[in-house]
Amino acid sequence: MILRHPVRLALAAALPLLAVAACDRTRDSRPVEETAPPADPGAARLRQAIETATFTPPPAPPPAGETAPGDQPDRPAPDDTRPDPAMARAQILLDRTRFSPGIVDGLGGENTRQAIAAFEKANGLPVDGELDATVFERLATGDGRRVLTDHTITQADLAGPFIGTVPEDIAAMGRLQTVGYANPREALAEKFHMSEALLDALNPGVDFGRAGQTIVVAAPGPNPLRGEVARIVVDKAESSVRAFAADGTLLAFYPATIGSGDTPSPSGTHTVRAVAPRPNYTYDPSRVSYGDGGSKVVVPPGPNNPVGSVWIDLSRDTYGIHGTPDPAEIGKTASSGCVRLTNWDAEQLASAVKPGVEVRFT
Repeated sequence: MILRHPVRLALAAALPLLAVAACDRTRDSRPVEETAPPADPGAARLRQAIETATFTPPPAPPPAGETAPGDQPDRPAPDDTRPDPAMARAQILLDRTRFSPGIVDGLGGENTRQAIAAFEKANGLPVDGELDATVFERLATGDGRRVLTDHTITQADLAGPFIGTVPEDIAAMGRLQTVGYANPREALAEKFHMSEALLDALNPGVDFGRAGQTIVVAAPGPNPLRGEVARIVVDKAESSVRAFAADGTLLAFYPATIGSGDTPSPSGTHTVRAVAPRPNYTYDPSRVSYGDGGSKVVVPPGPNNPVGSVWIDLSRDTYGIHGTPDPAEIGKTASSGCVRLTNWDAEQLASAVKPGVEVRFT
């Protein structure tokens, strides 16, 4: 099993890489005015539905004991695994405004609810975290660009290295040269902040390992924040991270996985000590009070490394803010004290922080 806990990184080796920010990866796609629809009719309809989605409130439930007209008592429940076009569009627009919903899946959930609540608060709206007509209109009128775009798979997308099945055992990870993506499908989904299921729904039957293949993907916003981060607030109760400029302007909101009652995150105020793109991960049983003991293991860098693609080292030894190999699990599990974000959110935050930035745990 992959251990989720604070680590001590080989920062001395990583520090020379600080000038090469992990989040500066070139994106090959931009939203365009005209894009070719996918060949599959169902995928084409889903794409059109997401692009043109407006908010429609769900129908009110019938009074207790009554059945809505046309309904049958044994009618199956709606399929909550299918992406909702309005939710998918809202998630991409939230991502663009730097109120991250975490992974874009069209399903909603607690991370999206928190992102909406943060957006509502920042925009002077009543705060309830619900996607309603007012929130949807504010998001849509603030950004009229397409939310999906075409991307032609390049040789760079397929450069890997891809490692197939990612080991769950930490010792097996330590024997790898790199903890890369399992396959091109996983890499492409993460590149565009999407779940692999939504990528599949928009591109049924596509060979993601073939260069020259055109696929439909989310069109997230530009990666850099609109200013330099002066203060980070980690809300342990809400499982969130907020980044602020020196004048108090909120620059970004991120859903997070934070420590549990057994392995809590720090309290009080700390500072950023260093930023390490592509960090390794060291499990040293002599330095921690969790895990199953055993021998010291150094896991090489890679996006599926237990700390993901970037590490923001804190002044509290062995603690940091970092990425994750499991973006869909952000906010749904507990860490062993560190603060875990999706790789793309961690990269965005890391690109705008410097040593000495205040990190306050509340």
